[in-house]
Amino acid sequence: MTDVTNEELTALQAVLAAEHAVVYGYGVVGGRVDEGRRAEARAAYDAHRARRDALMREVRGLGAEPVAASAGYALPFAVADSAAAVRLAAELEDRVAGVYSDLVRAAGGARRSDAAAALREAAVRAARWRGGSVAFPGLAERTGQAGPTGTDPATASVTPAA
Repeated sequence: MTDVTNEELTALQAVLAAEHAVVYGYGVVGGRVDEGRRAEARAAYDAHRARRDALMREVRGLGAEPVAASAGYALPFAVADSAAAVRLAAELEDRVAGVYSDLVRAAGGARRSDAAAALREAAVRAARWRGGSVAFPGLAERTGQAGPTGTDPATASVTPAA
């Protein structure tokens, strides 16, 4: 196993789990979002799939078994129309940014740089979906304050379905 701390591997696996959930969530977004934003949803979906696949290779390269995707995930709210799909996309990006911030904190070197780039990309996508930015992208859920969608970020997430 390459020189990596347990904290770093745990954070890397958490990012992988979050990317699995985001890929699932963008499947929902793509099915509900208006035609005008469908290309944006597809680009985000493709970007998260690519990151997920790279993370799986990275975890394997460290001699660990990558965390598997769940069969399904519970969404933080009902997604019945395009407006809800847009809110979900922003929420997905906020959530994954938060998990990447944990990896930035735990990692060093190139892995830290890659995690910071992924956090930045998620923050930019969230701002595009939302139509505005937040002061510290990815950190709102760490404070327990209500997020931009009016939900408590500590409890509203895309989680594996029971």
